[in-house]
Amino acid sequence: MKIIADMHTHTVASTHAYSTVKEMTEAAREAGLEFLAITDHTPNSTDGPHIWHFHNLHKAIPRELFGVKIIYGAESSVTDFEGHIDLPDEECKALDWIIGSVHTDILPSGSYEQNTNAYLGLAKNPLVDVIGHPGNTKFLFDYEKGIKAFKEYDKLVEINESTLLWKNSEKNYREIIPLCKKYEVSVIVNTDAHFFAAVGQVSRSLSLLEEFDFPERLIVNTDRERLLERINRKNGIIFN
Repeated sequence: MKIIADMHTHTVASTHAYSTVKEMTEAAREAGLEFLAITDHTPNSTDGPHIWHFHNLHKAIPRELFGVKIIYGAESSVTDFEGHIDLPDEECKALDWIIGSVHTDILPSGSYEQNTNAYLGLAKNPLVDVIGHPGNTKFLFDYEKGIKAFKEYDKLVEINESTLLWKNSEKNYREIIPLCKKYEVSVIVNTDAHFFAAVGQVSRSLSLLEEFDFPERLIVNTDRERLLERINRKNGIIFN
């Protein structure tokens, strides 16, 4: 089993990342990927670029570099316990791919109930494609309620290679993955790469999914047709 796309990556536009678009795309080619999503943090984040970064993606970066197809995206932060995100709707609509994530510099962890409500609200946002790194150890929530909501609103649940390195994060994914399997919720395996060498390197995530005998048909970015159906939902046919 292998992925064909890394749909969560950061460039130097996010100031705690260290590689350029060129370096990230070349690394994607070397990893044998067909697609790469550029999903830098949004302007309200402490390290996010100006909103012009997102306005200019379509103009500045071609749809294909070094044989890799480029997806214009953003990782937007949850701002309150109702699950609102910090990127305005018009900006989300103009991009191909929106990851909604909790970052505790933007929204400090609340009670278990508050955290759960934040994820339930995030699930309802029709412009959000992916629930980013839900295994976050600093923002625990009711996984069963959350996974059911992600199923209801057809969100992809991210298995995030980078957060698997965080203390106790794997324990959380060991609860999340069986629930996704139980409720037939599609997942996406991403690196959240902040440096080119990490692009496409998801061995821990895939091993964990295989350990739970997770159905490959529910892993969106191991199959071109499944991935394209997701990419093309919002703004019509981007790639065939």
